[in-house]
Amino acid sequence: MINRRKTRKIKVGNVEIGGDSPIVVQSMTDTKTYNVEETLNQINRLYAAGCEIIRVAVPTEKDALVLKDIVKNSPIPVIADIHFSPRIAFLSLESGIHGVRINPGNINDEGKIRELLEECKKKNVTVRLGVNSGSLEMDLLEKYGYPSGEALAESALRWSEFFEKHGFFNFKVSIKGSDVLQNIEANKIFAEKTDIPIHIGITEAGPSGRGSVKSAVGLGILLYLGIGDTVRVSLTADPEEEVKVAYQILQSLGLRRKGVEIVSCPTCGRIEVDLPEVVKKVEKELENTDLPIKIAIMGCVVNAIGEAKEADIGLACGNKSAILFKKGEPLKRVTEDNMIDELIKEIGSFKNND
Repeated sequence: MINRRKTRKIKVGNVEIGGDSPIVVQSMTDTKTYNVEETLNQINRLYAAGCEIIRVAVPTEKDALVLKDIVKNSPIPVIADIHFSPRIAFLSLESGIHGVRINPGNINDEGKIRELLEECKKKNVTVRLGVNSGSLEMDLLEKYGYPSGEALAESALRWSEFFEKHGFFNFKVSIKGSDVLQNIEANKIFAEKTDIPIHIGITEAGPSGRGSVKSAVGLGILLYLGIGDTVRVSLTADPEEEVKVAYQILQSLGLRRKGVEIVSCPTCGRIEVDLPEVVKKVEKELENTDLPIKIAIMGCVVNAIGEAKEADIGLACGNKSAILFKKGEPLKRVTEDNMIDELIKEIGSFKNND
């Protein structure tokens, strides 16, 4: 069991973060925010995929002014992503957003940041305090020589103290860099010194394949250490892929369950069915199924029911056939031609039982 770090609880809209709440999965739209219809269409697709909080880019006044329509019609809380311009942040607050993401390192005006916190407090808007390696304060760069984990943690602690000194506690912190070890070190230092909820992610992780691996390594280590109250997988890909990978990471650690989990053995010379094709077809058949069940597809008698006994249902494949089993008990032998259909049909019994 993973012992999650104890943090104070905050809320973004109706979504609880920290405390004993489940780890929240979020993503970010890649549309032009001022295109309301396109932005809402993507938010709805992300919601269907399991996204629980959405962040939208707000680089211009044009974007800020349409947030009211987006917030009104979004099925999940909306966070305005603000860089450089306090004026855009204030306009966004007038639109009823649930949260605002700011990076004090690129606003660089303590007076304006204080005013922004006061307005957020009045409107009960949550702040995400973002610190990243690309906008670290000059004095910390001079002190450490480069954006080290210690430098990033010190920046996050400095601004957290600033927020709290001015009576603002409704915030979470994200400390991000593209370097996995630097990211882990920074979050560990910060986590040991505060009870502030933490949003974790490996920024600029890369394209889908490489980025998923990089994110799984970095986020997996942090989550195993109990660090992380919200998570985003940052990929150069469709945002829906980010949500999918985030749940896969959480599911692999037993922290969240969403949709089916497929366990399948690696290929080797003992396999007598086209196992990769079987798994691919099962994945395709179940891609829109939200049943939280574990399916095992084992390729030979060595990796058969014995190794998959904890699965809810599965196939133990042999010579052009397979044993269909449920909860470790054989149900019947099926042929290679109909094994997928029989498996899908039996999975339907889980739906009926629900």
